[in-house]
Amino acid sequence: MSRDTPADRDKSNIQPDGGTEAAAHEDIDYLDREVNLLRPSTPFMRDHLKIIWSSFVLWALVVFGPVTMTAIAPEMMTVQTPLFGFPLHYFLVSLGAPTGALILAVVYTRYRDALDQKYGIDPDSVESTAPETSEATAADGGVEQ
Repeated sequence: MSRDTPADRDKSNIQPDGGTEAAAHEDIDYLDREVNLLRPSTPFMRDHLKIIWSSFVLWALVVFGPVTMTAIAPEMMTVQTPLFGFPLHYFLVSLGAPTGALILAVVYTRYRDALDQKYGIDPDSVESTAPETSEATAADGGVEQ
């Protein structure tokens, strides 16, 4: 019967696999890492997921907020707007939601560019993995005959 005590573990010749060592973000090839939304494997992915989830929450509020408020408080949301003469909920859904979504897209790209710069990722240096051929590809993805 062998005992597994801390002293026995210190004497053993088991070597760690290096999976828990912290590497500087300059040494990580972010483009070759697997993406897992629940357990991001790199600091870049963790920061990027923060941007994605916060953008998603803001998008849901902008797009579904007026509709939800109309269901909750219809008397407040059906008031005629003095600017266009339409009910408030119509104005917010028809103009506010698309405009808000476009603004969120611009904000996302700004944050993503800053994140790429922080981690030293140059989008212009990414090489294409598609094979370069001089043959034309058929529009349906098949081979021309």
